[in-house]
Formats: sequence, C-alpha cells, structure tokens
Amino acid sequence: MRFRRRLPILLAVVLVAAAVALLVFLRKHAPPEPARLLPGADGFVYVNLRWIRRANIGGQLPAVSHDPEYQQFIEATGFQFERDLEEAAFAIHYAGESPGGKPTQPRFSEVFIAKIHGDRLRSYLKKISGSVEDYRSVDIYSIPLEGRTLRVAILGVDTIAASNHDDSFVIRGIIDRSRKMASPFGGPALLRQSYKYVPFASLAWAILKVDPTASYSKSLDFVFPRSAVVVASIRYLGTVHFRAEAFTASEDEAKRLTEQLNAFLKIFQAIDINGPVQSSDPDIKQFFDNLKIEQHKDRAVLTTIVPHGFIRKALAEPPTSDAAPTENPPANDAKKQQK
Repeated sequence: MRFRRRLPILLAVVLVAAAVALLVFLRKHAPPEPARLLPGADGFVYVNLRWIRRANIGGQLPAVSHDPEYQQFIEATGFQFERDLEEAAFAIHYAGESPGGKPTQPRFSEVFIAKIHGDRLRSYLKKISGSVEDYRSVDIYSIPLEGRTLRVAILGVDTIAASNHDDSFVIRGIIDRSRKMASPFGGPALLRQSYKYVPFASLAWAILKVDPTASYSKSLDFVFPRSAVVVASIRYLGTVHFRAEAFTASEDEAKRLTEQLNAFLKIFQAIDINGPVQSSDPDIKQFFDNLKIEQHKDRAVLTTIVPHGFIRKALAEPPTSDAAPTENPPANDAKKQQK
C-alpha cells in the first residue's frame, strides 16, 4: 500500500527530471542567445570572443591603433571593442536591385554581448542620433550614417542591438524577442535548420545562403550550384580547426563543386601568387598544405588546420612607412656626388 501511494510521487519526480534533462539538452544544442534574437535573414555569423581570448588563439597580438573618431568614441563611452566585446551575432540581409537596376549593398543586424557603461553609452547615442523612439520602454536611437539610418537599442545591462535595415520593424522585432522567455526552439528559420551542422564548441561560425542568380553574387554562378547553403566553423582543439560544408541539392552538384574547388586549390598551390618572400613563409605554406576538399554525399567539405603563426600574421596590422619616398635612390645620389 505504501508503494502504491508513493508511485505517483516517484512518477512525478521522474517526469520532472526528464523534462529538465530535455531542456538542458536542447539548450546545449540550440544556437546562442544573441543569434536567436536576430531577425530572419540570408546569412548569420557568430563569434564568441570571450572563449577566443581564453584560448589565446592569436597569441600576444600587437596593440590596435585607434583613429581619431574611434578614440573619441572610447573616451565618451568607456567601451573598447577589442577589450570589452564578448559575443557578437550578425544577420546578413541580401539586398535586391535599386530602381535604376543597380545592385544595392547588403544590410546588417547585430546583437552584441559586452561590458558596457549604460549611462555613458546612452548619453553618447542621444548626442549623435537624429531622433529617439520609445518602444516597449526601450529607446531606439536613429543615427544617420552614410545615406542610411543605423538604429541602436540597449536591451539590457550587457546587450546591445543594432540594424541598418530600411524597415524599422527589424529592430523592434529584436526587442520583442528579447522580452520573451528564452526558448531553444526560437530563432530564424535558416538558423534553426542549419545550426545542427555547426560542430560542438565552435568559437565562431557562419551560416550563409548562396544564390548565384541574385544580383549580389553573379560572379559565383560558375562555382556554386543554385541555392546552396554554406556552414563554416572554427574550433580550438589545441590547434585551430576550420571546416566549411556546402550543402547542395544533389550528389552530382556536390561532385561538380568539389572538383571545381580542388582545381582552384591546385592553381593556388602551383603558382606564386604572393612573390618569393611570402610563398616561402612556412605558416602560409602549411595553411595551404593542410587544405582538403572532399565530397560527402550531397556536401562539399573543406577542412584545414590553421597554424598559430598564420593567425598572428592575418590579425597583425600591415607595417607602415613614415619615411617619405625620395626621387632618387641612394645609389643614384652617390653617383651624382662622384661626378
């Protein structure tokens, strides 16, 4: 009798535990929260700078030089991107053609997780904005920028949203999603469908829809098949592993794409594209030697291991020469003096 009385309690405990385990599993395999707040788009990019810094992938990088406008921004807000930004998620909106038939530039929406000084940032945004709109107790700052309007909203103590999309409802949608309970099933359709192919513990990843027939990418129609989706990722497993998968509509399309990419790779490996100094660089040579392009059914898969030295060279600022060029080289000047 005692067992029968306790049976409903035990069943309830088991069901609760199973529900909690399911939620933990779903959240573990769900896209990061900043990405789930983004609107529907044609491409998504995510970077976890917090873990990239902990992994110290790039080693000790040189200090980043600041132009005057960026330095003024730092002094006004106390925010420095390379130091305070922790997570960043981007939505890419492919644009069509203008009334004149010319392709327009893509639009972007972003969600940032960062260490911010709320009052200082609000004061700065109010100063440079053309107007401020209150939406659901959140201020939307409309900033005129290069012929467009950049809309910025501070969603919380560490979360900022921005969008230069022409439709003001894009930034409002981000605010609406931020006010709802976080759900592992949330997020744009393309993100939900393709995020399962992002390897676990990726520090950065991108999901991009490729449509060679669109005006923005007509130069790709001889490489990518129609409406392919590319999923690229970076993981740190003692070394940096890069992986990119192009999902096609059939195995024949994947085979053609794999053959074309391998042909391009052979061309890069055969010709000296950067001159004798750069081509002899061991990090660059190792990067291209590690590249592999294979077909896995309806996918073309590119993988490589990126040397640490290659990353440092890619992130380092190019050397600048303060010396003004002379009209005659030193050798010519010496000859003139001898005459």
